[in-house]
Amino acid sequence: MGEAIGQILPMAVGVALSPIPIVAVVLMLVTARARVNGLAFVLGWLVGLAVVGVIVLAIAGPTGASDEGQPAEWVDWMKLVLGGLLLLVAIRQWRSRPHEDDEVAAPKWMGAIDSFGPGKALGAGVLLAGVNPKNLLLSIAAAATIAQTGIPGSEQAIAYAVFTLIGTIGVAAPVILFFALGERSRQMLDGLKTWMSRNNAAIMAVLCLVIGTKLIGDAISGLST
Repeated sequence: MGEAIGQILPMAVGVALSPIPIVAVVLMLVTARARVNGLAFVLGWLVGLAVVGVIVLAIAGPTGASDEGQPAEWVDWMKLVLGGLLLLVAIRQWRSRPHEDDEVAAPKWMGAIDSFGPGKALGAGVLLAGVNPKNLLLSIAAAATIAQTGIPGSEQAIAYAVFTLIGTIGVAAPVILFFALGERSRQMLDGLKTWMSRNNAAIMAVLCLVIGTKLIGDAISGLST
């Protein structure tokens, strides 16, 4: 299990560093329903990541992600494809990054966050965790990597739970800060929101480039043995 956790740590960090979801949860923390919506969003995030993992692990187990203790070849091919897709996301994000004089436009749906209730906050967390292209690719890669190690199902579940918890740190940190400091956290959260909004594309590009390259390298190494 230690090997599986070690292999998925970079992917978990990649999920945790998700600028747009972090900005979204910060915006929720300055609304009238800050406490309940912030917690609902984090819960939805956990659910979104968990659902992807359950589906991939359920599929990978019966199809033999590990053949008699040896990594199955199809998982390496999947890593190769996922790595290539992450590189494409990296290129797209880098090309779309704002320049010094450009105004950074927030996604239109963020304008409705003031009116969110707990249900919508929960749903937003699920979608941004499990459907967001970068997070979806990383979650699939993490679950496939875990399955490929051939460890028992219970240990696979624990390893993916570790991935989920680490991947939640980014959106959970502002909520914890808000509950710990209350109104005193507003200035710090506002600074975080501004910085994340401004550097979203660059952060995403670098993360996708590094992790995509790692997945491709792992795939090539696995296929060549």
